[in-house]
Amino acid sequence: MNEPLVYLNGELVPASQARLSIFDAGVVQGATVTEMTRTFHRRPFRLGDHLDRLFRSLRSARIDAGLSKEEFTAISQELIEHNARLIDDGDDLGLIQFVTAGEYPTYSRMDRSDRIHAVVAGSDPMNRVTTNSAPTVCVHTFPLPFVLWAKKMRAGAHLITPSIRQLPPQCLDPAMKCRSRMHYYLADKEAQLADPEAAALLLDLDGNVTETSGANFLIVERGTIVSPTLRNTLPGVSRATVIELAAALGIPFVERDIQVFSVMNADEAFLSSTPFCLMPVTRFNGVPIADGKPGPVYRRLLQAWSQKVGVDILGQIIEGAKRRAAANPAPGR
Repeated sequence: MNEPLVYLNGELVPASQARLSIFDAGVVQGATVTEMTRTFHRRPFRLGDHLDRLFRSLRSARIDAGLSKEEFTAISQELIEHNARLIDDGDDLGLIQFVTAGEYPTYSRMDRSDRIHAVVAGSDPMNRVTTNSAPTVCVHTFPLPFVLWAKKMRAGAHLITPSIRQLPPQCLDPAMKCRSRMHYYLADKEAQLADPEAAALLLDLDGNVTETSGANFLIVERGTIVSPTLRNTLPGVSRATVIELAAALGIPFVERDIQVFSVMNADEAFLSSTPFCLMPVTRFNGVPIADGKPGPVYRRLLQAWSQKVGVDILGQIIEGAKRRAAANPAPGR
């Protein structure tokens, strides 16, 4: 089969046939917890850590996926083995697991006898009958889109603080990785009004720096890596890798509240995220950070990460982007 496979609710199906119900709570309410792992040399990196966090998120969301961690691991490995055969040499995969709360009871279809029984029993005066719908469980892969990151990996990203603020932990615990992300979407749209290539760096209600829509944010001050606290940010697996690499390299790492002033005056800044691992940030709110170039701490960390996984991460992204551009030339060329 020359098509990626997807695991969906107990079955392996071709990607073109994988469909979610329009009544799914993941669609209706965004009631979805999720994880993303990436491969190096077609092997998943820190899959166990990502699945541990998935199960913590499921517990927090009160969703029973009906699968064990070992079953998720086996399904993920099977999909990687099959789907990696369909990508170009030198490419790698992103691996997604997501679980929704199942069908939303107000919209879900029931036969007439179920509806009559619910109304007679008087269980819901508004006829929003509660069903015991099984959760939707999906695992799928996609080729990592290196072309999206190549330019920023070399020149650095531009981050802008929008008016949209990070959700406070009193509303939604940031440790739960979920897809209820409208505030991130709106924040990025606002940032792109100022610069179409920019991404949003959200502040919390007290003006402290938190994270972007898909990455942890870190700065460097006088040789020390400084991270926002975890009160308003996701404890990223890639962030954990940064902490481990920094310790091995003898680079101090601290957590504290960071304000806009500190970012403007940082020696370096960078993002950590599963798909691209590390990305330099060289502009903030239109102003260059230090000399406006990727810094030495970033380069040391990226080199150490590349050695750890046996892949030249920057080289893979640049070469992968070149292959994609050659296969899909711009119109008129």
